[in-house]
Amino acid sequence: MSRPPALDPLFRSLHSIKGVGPQLSALLTRFFGAPDGQEAIALDLLMHMPTGIVDRRRMDGIAGTFHNQVATLKLHIDRHLPPPRGRPGVPHRVFAHDETGEIQLVYFRAQGGWVEKLLPVGEVRYVSGTIGLFNGEKQITHPDYVVEADKFDQMPLVEPVYPLTQGLSSRALIKLVRQVLGTLPELPEWIPPETLAHFRWPSFHKAMHLAHEPETPDDAQLWSPARMRLAYDEYLAGQLALLIVRSQLVAPRGVARTFTGEITAAVEAALPYTLTEGQRLAVEDIRRDLAAPERMSRLVQGDVGAGKTVVALMAMAAVAESGGQSAMMAPTELLATQHYRSLAPICVKAGLGIELLTGKMPAGDRRAALERLRTGESVIAVGTHALFQSGVEFHNLALTVVDEQHRFGVHQRLALSEKGQHADLLVMTATPIPRTLVLTHFGDMAVSILREKPRGRQPIDTAVLSISEYGRVVARLQARIAEGAQAFWVCPLVEETEHLEVVAAEDRFAELKKVFGEQVVLIHGKMSAAAKAEAMERFARNDAKILVATTVIEVGVDVPNATIMIIEHAERFGLAQLHQLRGRVGRGSQRSACLLLYKEPLSETARARLDTIKRTEDGFEIAEKDLELRGQGDLLGTRQSGMPGYRLAVPDVHRHLLEYAHADAKDALARNPGLTGPDGEALRTLLYLFRKDLALPLIRAG
Repeated sequence: MSRPPALDPLFRSLHSIKGVGPQLSALLTRFFGAPDGQEAIALDLLMHMPTGIVDRRRMDGIAGTFHNQVATLKLHIDRHLPPPRGRPGVPHRVFAHDETGEIQLVYFRAQGGWVEKLLPVGEVRYVSGTIGLFNGEKQITHPDYVVEADKFDQMPLVEPVYPLTQGLSSRALIKLVRQVLGTLPELPEWIPPETLAHFRWPSFHKAMHLAHEPETPDDAQLWSPARMRLAYDEYLAGQLALLIVRSQLVAPRGVARTFTGEITAAVEAALPYTLTEGQRLAVEDIRRDLAAPERMSRLVQGDVGAGKTVVALMAMAAVAESGGQSAMMAPTELLATQHYRSLAPICVKAGLGIELLTGKMPAGDRRAALERLRTGESVIAVGTHALFQSGVEFHNLALTVVDEQHRFGVHQRLALSEKGQHADLLVMTATPIPRTLVLTHFGDMAVSILREKPRGRQPIDTAVLSISEYGRVVARLQARIAEGAQAFWVCPLVEETEHLEVVAAEDRFAELKKVFGEQVVLIHGKMSAAAKAEAMERFARNDAKILVATTVIEVGVDVPNATIMIIEHAERFGLAQLHQLRGRVGRGSQRSACLLLYKEPLSETARARLDTIKRTEDGFEIAEKDLELRGQGDLLGTRQSGMPGYRLAVPDVHRHLLEYAHADAKDALARNPGLTGPDGEALRTLLYLFRKDLALPLIRAG
C-alpha cells in the first residue's frame, strides 16, 4: 500500500499554499529542520505546536483594564489626530471611549489614510491589544485586531502563540496554519473506541483543530485531552516502527545455538573475581536468546563499573561453543584498545583466539589478524566501526556486540548485523536510562539491567567546593600524590567550540605544571591519536600522577590506581555526564574521592544537580533526576546521535503515555502483524502521518 490519497493535502509542497513564495518556503524549510535536499511540507505547519496562548476574552471595559494586560474593548470612535506634516516620528492618535472611560489607539508611520478607514469616526469597533500608559493615559499601540461590530465572531478570543524565527511573524504563521487546517481530512481512527472513551480523547482531526484553534485556554494546555491524544499518537507511531523493525528484520532470521558449557566455564575460571547476581542473570538472558530460533536483539544497560564487558565476554564464549565468531565494536580506538587489553589475558587462559582491529595498526599485523578471522582461527574481534568495512571477512560471524549503544541508531544496528548471516546482536550502554527513554529509543530491543557493582568496589566520597578554594585543593592534591595516589582533572566545555575547551584544559595544565612539573600530562580532542595514546600510557603506567583532560575521558578510561577525580566548573555538566566522569575512579580496591568545583553564582538547576550527585551513586536514580531537570532531549545526546526528538509530545508532561503506546503497539502487531484490513490501514496512515513509513516495506518483505 502506498501513502493514502487522503494524506495528499498534507504532503504537498509549501509553494502550493497561498501566500508562500520561494523566500518564505526556504525560511520555513530551515526553521522546521527538513532533511537536507528536502522541502518542508504542509504537514510541517500542523506539527508545529503552539507554546502558549493569548486570552482576549476579558471585556471589562476601559476602566477595568490595567497596564500590560491583553484586553478586548467595544469602542466608539471619537476623533483622529494625525501627525503634523514632516514629523514622521510622531504617531497617529485615535481617541475613543466606552461606557467606563476613554482610551487612545496609537499608530506609527500611518500614512495614506488607512487608519481613518479602519476606524471611522462615529462608528463602533471591537479592538483587542495590550494596554499601555502614556502620560498617565491608557492606550493601545498598534492593536492586534480591529473588527466591525457585526463581525465580532471573526476575532479569535483565544489565540495560539508559536515559536517564531526572524522573518516570520505570528500573524503570518497563524494564517498559514489555518489554511492547512482547512484541508485536514477526517482520517480512519487507529485508537480503539474503548481507549478513546476511557481517556475522553477527541478524534485526530478535532485534536489538531483544538491545538491550533483553542476554544478556551484549557484546550491549549499540554494536559488537555487534545494535546494528550496527539502526544499518544506520536508515541504510538514511534513504537510501531521500532517493533516492526524488530519483528520483521530481527526475529525471523535467527539461528538456534547449542552450547557445551566448556568454554564459558574456562572463561569464568579465568576471571579475577566471581560474577555478580546481576551479571549471572544477564548471561542467562543472553544464552536463552541465543538458544532460541529468533535473532537476538538485546540491550545490556548497567551503571558505571557494573561489569558489562564481562557479560559480553561470557556471551562471546557461548557463541564460540556453538562454532561462531563474535565482533565487539567500540565508539573510539581508546575504548576498543582498552576492551582488548582487559579481555585478551582471560581469552588466552581460556584458549580463545582474540584480535584487535584499529585503523592505526601496522599493515603486516592487520593482514595477519584479518587472515586469522577469515579462517576462523580467531573467534573474537575487537575494534571500532572499521570492523565492518569491506576488507574484513569473518569465517562465521554469529554475534555483534556494540558498546555505547546511543551512538548508533536502528538502521546502523541492522547494517552491522548484516556482516554475518543471521548474526545476533548485543548492545551495551553505561548510561543508565529511565524506562521511558528505553522505550523511546530502544523499544525494539529486549533489556537486561546490571544494578550491582562487582564485589570489592569501594564507594566514592563526593564533595562540592567553590573554585575559589583552588589553592586548598592543590595543596591537598600534593599530599595525596606524595602518598602514591593518581588523579584526573577534568576541564569543561567553556563555550560551544572545541577550541575553547582545549584552551581551558591547556591553561589548567600549565597552572598545575608549575606545581607538579612532569608529573602532569594532558589529553584533549585536538591532539593526535599518538600523542593521546602516549599521555594515556604514561598515566596508566603511573609515570604521570595527574591527567588533565577534557570530557574525552568520559567513556572508556580504566586506571585502577586513579582514586581522585576533580571536575572543574561542575555546574556546566549534566548529571549523567558527572556520573560517568565520577565512574572513572573507584575501580580498584582503594577508597576514592570525587571533588566537584563550581563557580558562583549557582542557578537552582545547577545546585539541584550537584546536590544529587553528592547524595547518591545510583546511576538509575541520577538518570531519572536528569530527565526531570533537563528533559529527554539532552540526556542521550539526541541532537548529536540522530535519536528521535518529538514535535507533539513533551516527554516531561506526556511520558506516562509512552507505556500505553508501547503496550498498544505490541497488541496491535500481535493481532494484525501484516497491518491488513481497515484497522491495519488506519495504523499505516498513522505511520505515514508521523513519517515512520520506512518501516512499512519491512512488513511486505516479511
